[in-house]
Amino acid sequence: MKSHQSALTIILLSCVLTTTAFSATASSTEASTNVWRDVPPGPPDAILGIAQAFRECTAENKVNVCVGAYRDEKGQPWVLPSVRSAEEIMLSSENKEYLPIEGDAAFVNKALRFAYGANAPLDRIAGVQTLSGTGACRIGGEFLSQFYSSKNILVPDPTWGNHHKIFKECGLTVGTYRYYDRSTNRLDLQGMLEDLRNAPDGSTILLHACAHNPTGCDPTDEQWDQLLDVIRQKQHLIFFDSAYQGFASGDAEADAKALRRVMDAGYPMLLAQSFAKNFGLYGERCGTLSVVCHDVAQKDILMSQLKCIVRPMYSSPPKHGSSIVRTVLSDEKLTQQYYQECASMADRIQTMRQRLVQALQNVGSSHDWSHISEQIGMFAFTGMSAEMCDTLTDQYNIFLTRDGRISIAGLNDDNLGYVAKAIHSVTDGKSITSN
Repeated sequence: MKSHQSALTIILLSCVLTTTAFSATASSTEASTNVWRDVPPGPPDAILGIAQAFRECTAENKVNVCVGAYRDEKGQPWVLPSVRSAEEIMLSSENKEYLPIEGDAAFVNKALRFAYGANAPLDRIAGVQTLSGTGACRIGGEFLSQFYSSKNILVPDPTWGNHHKIFKECGLTVGTYRYYDRSTNRLDLQGMLEDLRNAPDGSTILLHACAHNPTGCDPTDEQWDQLLDVIRQKQHLIFFDSAYQGFASGDAEADAKALRRVMDAGYPMLLAQSFAKNFGLYGERCGTLSVVCHDVAQKDILMSQLKCIVRPMYSSPPKHGSSIVRTVLSDEKLTQQYYQECASMADRIQTMRQRLVQALQNVGSSHDWSHISEQIGMFAFTGMSAEMCDTLTDQYNIFLTRDGRISIAGLNDDNLGYVAKAIHSVTDGKSITSN
């Protein structure tokens, strides 16, 4: 009798435990289902989302003139031979240890001399290695948010779309200044000057060092004179974003002219520097953020604060890309080879720029496309409307951003004629300027 009671007790207990376990599992499943239930989907990135759509497109005639990455004459990514040579040297000498918080000091010094010039006063420039230009803008924005008196930053209209998001995330108030006149497809100098004059004194002004993205329209030397005069009068702080040095004209020294002019004139300034485009190190996330200081003591203080910003954000930067740049710029032969390779990329893009204008004329376009010829760098700001861009994508499988920007690097012998005919088709009889 007792054995039967014991067996019954065990069975009942087993049932209770099973029921409890089932209830717990059901409860856990419900909790895991509900805990993130109210999270909305994030919007796709305006540029990377288009790149994804291109990858998913199965059309044989598809063309990608969206993402800002260099392609050779066959439409393929190109690793610079000087970069490959540097990697071969590194194979026997580089380890995989952590870098310091501020990054590789030898790389940072080489990078800053590349930007500011061979005789740059590095003893009063606080510089840290960053996650390419995006990371440099973010570190700079955090620094401004914490330590600069004005929380206003003005970026050009238009500008790289990520600028707005980065600086907003830093807690800065992001405004714009007029930069490009769509009615003429040229620089809006007067609007730019007026907006800089009307900005609160001491605002931070983001300037593209060269090859403005997305317009490819840079101020002339005389226009820089006027702009810097207003900036001086208003005591604005300059924040340069330099993503295309050497890639714009093919001459890294010439592309640094505006930056060095500001430096030599003694303006306070920050610099976000990227080696993605000019060294082809897109996936290596290699750059610097630097702040020009008054003296060595001030540099030391700012370095300590920049490291405090970096440490909880990503602790220390990746090593491979910075080692490549350091190795190339530390070797005279590789440096000269690099300059030639960088010039070859710029030359191919400039050639394709001129050929696109000629191809548009050849297919019968009556529009004035001279603004494309006059622009510089990776992109052409065509003047096409969002609707025209949508038609190019929907009907011709040509993928581009809806502001009319196309990446000249995406053009080659195989697709140039097709792209020109498609652009003519969507723009024929319609305006490519707006009032």
